[in-house]
Amino acid sequence: MKNFLLFCAGVDRKILEKTPTDVNKYIGIGATVLFTGILAFFSGGYALFTVFDNVFIALIFGLVWGLMIFNLDRYIVLSMKNNGKWFKDFMIAFPRLVLAIFLALVISKPLELKVFEKEIDAELVHMEQEIFKKQEDEVRGRYRAEIADYQNNIIQLKTEIAQKTVARDSLEMMAIQEADGTGGSRKRNLGPIYKTKRTAADNAQKELDQLTALYLPVIKEKEAAMQSVNASVNGQITNLNRKKYGGLAARMEALDRLGSQSKAIYLANIFIMLLFVCIETAPIFVKLIARRSPYDYLLHELEHEFKMANLEKTSLLSNAVKNKLQFDTEVGIYKNNAKIQMEKALIDAQLAKQLEELKGQKFDWA
Repeated sequence: MKNFLLFCAGVDRKILEKTPTDVNKYIGIGATVLFTGILAFFSGGYALFTVFDNVFIALIFGLVWGLMIFNLDRYIVLSMKNNGKWFKDFMIAFPRLVLAIFLALVISKPLELKVFEKEIDAELVHMEQEIFKKQEDEVRGRYRAEIADYQNNIIQLKTEIAQKTVARDSLEMMAIQEADGTGGSRKRNLGPIYKTKRTAADNAQKELDQLTALYLPVIKEKEAAMQSVNASVNGQITNLNRKKYGGLAARMEALDRLGSQSKAIYLANIFIMLLFVCIETAPIFVKLIARRSPYDYLLHELEHEFKMANLEKTSLLSNAVKNKLQFDTEVGIYKNNAKIQMEKALIDAQLAKQLEELKGQKFDWA
């Protein structure tokens, strides 16, 4: 276990054997890296379980995710060097801190969902009902105009029948009152005034009968059509795909809604996230705030030796290349100059020979 935790911390075992006082320090750092990987395993596994609802897939992904986070954390820790200058070390560690914080946020979110699982399940019920209601409203909305048109037509037809009925009843009442002397001329008789009112009432009755005979079939037809549309709406609502609402995105939204509704849940959520941030960044801060230990000095010494040896080797090689280039350049220039001088001498000798030959010849100028 000790050797494994030192492996997790990413230390050089040969150097650490020379500095036994640093062993416990790096065992603690390695344990932090290990537990972060374990938490990442549970976090990733639970996140995938909410997506696929399959234990085997969740375990496989959780293992891969945990190993990846473990490897990243181990690399972040072992890549940090303590140079003894806090500001310089912090600037070097800053990108690693940003990466560590990002990893902490990613790891913490699924575990937050698990911590508030009961509250989230209760909130998901409300969210599910809201979604189902929205789906039903969308279905009804597609037929709302058609149903409203049927209703308006039926109301309009019934209103006309009612108006005719009221007019008929009024004329009928006037005829009756004229007959018994309680209205009209106030004379009880069946004279010409009564007959006129009776005729008007009978005509109103005939108009009502005609209107009723004309409108009632239309009203029944429109009511049947409206019932058919309502039945179609109810059928579509019944056939809606009402799968269980509880995926990863839904749970995150439910947690966000719970946080906005309850200050206690909001604060608890923040503190859980900060806890994981502290765990993830702890090894980096330990290296930042700790003084240079013997291990750091030996590691720096070893790296410096390699650096100087490499510098010496590269410098010698660079100088040898420069000397060779200088030698080849100067020798080449000298050879070119010598060839030029030799060519000039040959040309001068040839010209002198040709001049002597010309002097020995006789020319006829006539």
